[in-house]
Amino acid sequence: MENNRFRGERLKNARLLRGLTLTELADQTNISKQSLSQYENGSIPDIQRVVVIARVLDFPTEYFLQEDKCKTITDVTYFRSLTSSTKMSRTTQSLKLEYVAKMFQILAQYVDFPVLNLPKVEFVGSDNEFDDVAQEAMQEEIESIALAVREYWELDLSPISNLQLTLEENGIVITGFDTVDRKIDAFSQRTLIDGGNVFFIAVAQGEKPKGRIFFDMAHELGHILLHPWSESLDLISKEEFKSRENQANRFASAFLLPKESFLQEIQAYPTDLNYYLHLKKRWHCSMQAMIYRAHQLKAITDNQYQYMMRQVSKKGWRTNEPGDTPYYLNENIFQGAIDVLFEADYLNPNSLLQLFKKYGVTMYPEDIEELLHLRKDTLKVEPIQSRIVQLKSHDQY
Repeated sequence: MENNRFRGERLKNARLLRGLTLTELADQTNISKQSLSQYENGSIPDIQRVVVIARVLDFPTEYFLQEDKCKTITDVTYFRSLTSSTKMSRTTQSLKLEYVAKMFQILAQYVDFPVLNLPKVEFVGSDNEFDDVAQEAMQEEIESIALAVREYWELDLSPISNLQLTLEENGIVITGFDTVDRKIDAFSQRTLIDGGNVFFIAVAQGEKPKGRIFFDMAHELGHILLHPWSESLDLISKEEFKSRENQANRFASAFLLPKESFLQEIQAYPTDLNYYLHLKKRWHCSMQAMIYRAHQLKAITDNQYQYMMRQVSKKGWRTNEPGDTPYYLNENIFQGAIDVLFEADYLNPNSLLQLFKKYGVTMYPEDIEELLHLRKDTLKVEPIQSRIVQLKSHDQY
């Protein structure tokens, strides 16, 4: 029999998932900050206060009384904007991804998700940013790794039309969040689930165009392949973090825009902005990313690059290029898994929510749909209409 009792760590998680400080929660509940802190650390509130807290945080009351039965272990989380985003917003997004991992573990009991399929990479890199020779060798190393990944995944050198599907087919889980912190573009996380590593990538949706989101996903793939996952990013210097970001950016450029094929593509009009606008649809990358890549590959000179970027700024294209519209991820493996379970009548919305609840993931359907990037109303539970009037049997008339 489950031991239902108030659990302070669940209160803290719910508060952080909503992005609230203790002070903010105290203001919204009319419960003192000191009392809330005590509840998070082991004191037991009366049920009336639990109900108030649940209402303000928009969680079912049962959430605070349950044990978390999903035993996942999360390593470091890589954020693209570690230096500019707030610690609270990073904590909130990281916790969201931890709950995604919990639901992945639950669903994996019923469906076979793609197995992680990454090439073995030994990235040496260079810590000396002032050693030009070492830096150039490192850039070439990253170029080789990006090419090796394409070969390992049996991709040719042409544009990748559906990067999300490519990553998912190779065992990397993709989801998308709406985030109020515009400084968070994307982040990735490694979680130990049932003895194996699973990598998750989350991208911020709602405003960014396709080229930006593709680059974000490729950037996070760079972190997955190039960088350590067993250390806290809080312990590394700003210089080291910046270096890792630059390395992930170089990988993303090399992976999405392979040197050989991209150079061949731009050789006819390397300084023509209209030509890059044309290529944008083919390569699924922003004009600015392609111009930067052209400069990186020495297809254009420093002066040409600077002039082109001034023209981009003059035309107002720095933040909004021609053809940019908000891009949303395709339906992901979670939607696919749940559709399969529902179509086979193995589960339905109510039984799936009960299954999640059994393991301590007790949330409202709308929250789960957002976390797993599901279609709206995928988990809508239709009310059962009870009837007190019944048809007579044939032998009664």
